Amino acid sequence: MSAVRLCYAVVPHMVEQGAGSIVTTQSYSVKQPIDNLVLSNSVRAAVSGLVKSLSNEYAKDNVLVTNVCPGYTLTSRLDELSEKLAKAEGVTPKQIQDRWSSQIPMRRLGQAEEFANMVVFLASERSSYITGVSIAVDGGFVKSPF
Repeated sequence: MSAVRLCYAVVPHMVEQGAGSIVTTQSYSVKQPIDNLVLSNSVRAAVSGLVKSLSNEYAKDNVLVTNVCPGYTLTSRLDELSEKLAKAEGVTPKQIQDRWSSQIPMRRLGQAEEFANMVVFLASERSSYITGVSIAVDGGFVKSPF
């Protein structure tokens, strides 16, 4: 509900000023659900529906609403996850990260700056004709063509 509350708090002000951008951070799971994460997959899909609905309703007011969907990105959270999985499997965290990388067409994990660059672009005037989309920043990991 945090995304809903935030959007409903800021959209009226954006309409009043004649422009605005909302960029949500989801996960690649809105395009390709992750096994064993039923609740997370469902909630993220719901936020994606919210983004599309708001974009349709407020595009006429120059309020742009988009999702950015990161894939495996080198962050402290990914480090924690690789350490936890490595311990459970009796391997090194690097082996876990190498396994993830091998599934990505670019054969590497993303950098936080690459994700940030997309958010900055979508929040800028350079993205003035982009709204209602979910953009994966995932090195090609998601198998869906959309």
